[in-house]
Amino acid sequence: MPTVLRIGRFRFYFFSNERQEPPHIHVKAAEDQAKFWLDPVELASNYGFSSRELNEIRKLVEQNSEFFQEAWNEYFS
Repeated sequence: MPTVLRIGRFRFYFFSNERQEPPHIHVKAAEDQAKFWLDPVELASNYGFSSRELNEIRKLVEQNSEFFQEAWNEYFS
């Protein structure tokens, strides 16, 4: 499960066995987890984050979407 980026308490990562899915990023903080599709940026699942936190995370994903997609393509190519 390669960690791609850490911002504050958020860890952004993907699982190495998820090549069959469209590019996405997982985010974790303590016990809370979410998954965002990257193109377009959209919440795929949420386990524990509040609406306010999801809005903050979505902005971070949008700001770093290109970086996440490059990391995804590099890892899975």
